[in-house]
Amino acid sequence: MKSYRVNEIFYSLQGEGAHTGRPAAFVRFSGCNLRCPFCDTDFHSFTTMSGEEILRQLLDYPTRYVVLTGGDPALQVDDDLVNLLHQAGYTIAIETNGTHPLPDGIDWVTVSPKEESTVVLTHADELKVVYIGQEVEHYTQTIDAPQHFLQPCSQERDGVLTDNREEVVGYCLQHPHWRLSLQMHKILNIR
Repeated sequence: MKSYRVNEIFYSLQGEGAHTGRPAAFVRFSGCNLRCPFCDTDFHSFTTMSGEEILRQLLDYPTRYVVLTGGDPALQVDDDLVNLLHQAGYTIAIETNGTHPLPDGIDWVTVSPKEESTVVLTHADELKVVYIGQEVEHYTQTIDAPQHFLQPCSQERDGVLTDNREEVVGYCLQHPHWRLSLQMHKILNIR
């Protein structure tokens, strides 16, 4: 039986991108092929779960919208899990750095590329870039996505959450094909 390394499963509001504010069940997978300094996932903590165990936990929540996140879920998510979730009536969203192919059938794909990585995905429903001052325009030419979001990089320093929000707002105003995406779950202090 196939198993997955799951960091946590929880219910909250989507805090980023086009679906901000939408109630969603989240499956946060452990592990990533990149080590971004601003990542908020603990890669060392996980529970090994089967697809059926994941589904049983998801069924506790009143939504049939699930977000597969991580780390990078593309390292683990496969056809079996996608089919299992679809058969249970779920709409599946995924957020990935785009460096690995995805199984067919995922309903909403967010590609969030990181600097100095090789992105293999060329199509997504939304492109979301965490802005740290890097060149971002090349992503709009290499990833076909109808929506482009630029997100401030937030980090906790000495117990205080800081970000480069003003810089990102300025960039969006100068480049109106980008929309601002704030991490509303952090602003609202929810999961």
